[in-house]
Amino acid sequence: MNLRYYKLHFSSIFLVCTISISSQDLDPRAYARVPVDATVLIAGFNYSYGDILTDPVLVIKELDANVASPVIGIARTFSLFGLTSQAYITLPYVWAEASGEVLGQDSSITRSGFGDTRFRISALLFGAPATTIEEFAKSSPKNVLGVSLTITAPTGQFFSDKLINIGTNRWSFKPEIGLSYILTEQWYIDLYAGAWFFTNNNSFYPGNTVRTQDPLIAFQTHVSYNFNPLTWAAFDFTYYFGGKSSVSVDDFYYDDRQENMRFGATFNFPISKINALKISASTGAIIRAGADFTTISIAWQRAFY
Repeated sequence: MNLRYYKLHFSSIFLVCTISISSQDLDPRAYARVPVDATVLIAGFNYSYGDILTDPVLVIKELDANVASPVIGIARTFSLFGLTSQAYITLPYVWAEASGEVLGQDSSITRSGFGDTRFRISALLFGAPATTIEEFAKSSPKNVLGVSLTITAPTGQFFSDKLINIGTNRWSFKPEIGLSYILTEQWYIDLYAGAWFFTNNNSFYPGNTVRTQDPLIAFQTHVSYNFNPLTWAAFDFTYYFGGKSSVSVDDFYYDDRQENMRFGATFNFPISKINALKISASTGAIIRAGADFTTISIAWQRAFY
């Protein structure tokens, strides 16, 4: 195998790890009851750092990456056939640096530019009929069952002749089902099950290579505690498996099937009647392949009713 092959594999690994930063978000209260006809502006910052675990037979060692990403977004709640529903869209800007040892030589790369746009739409099927903010304030919490679809669009910076890119040059889709269960007045538990499906990248380096990836199955569990109606903290856990990839270079398939666990914590608190801050951190617990990252995030949210 030549140096071009190893460089190609290095770029593929980095591409996978940048996806995992966004696709394996730990997101408590994603199916919480909310009033309709509300708009929320979101501005956040994510910083991730850590190692990238590769196929052990490859001559690529000591891989690590640092990724910083400010994010802006907007969400809107609405009634869909009488169900509480929500749609949001986010756009990140990314600064990324990866370094490692390829065939005994140190190598590093940096990139900056807009990342792929993410869109999510959800509907709460049971336990959360659409209510105005006045009706919501008078109602009692109930167990909620919801569904969602997350779509990642290939809008990020991508050059087919570059080894490393911020954009993925493919579409990703994640259908998911979620349950928000009330244990006590203060304690909640969230359970999610979903799967990421990926289209092909038909212009992978050096421009005429096809990269494919199997579906990635993901489960999440969140246990949260309400200090008051607007202040809460959560312990977060996710397990995901699958996602084996291939690149059409001599019909080579990577031994990069993921079977990973991550855990973290989230704290959400108001800073005024219509402003709130959310702070979260997560890290890998068991990582078979892919990104063994620690991620720290902070987001400001402003609601308009």
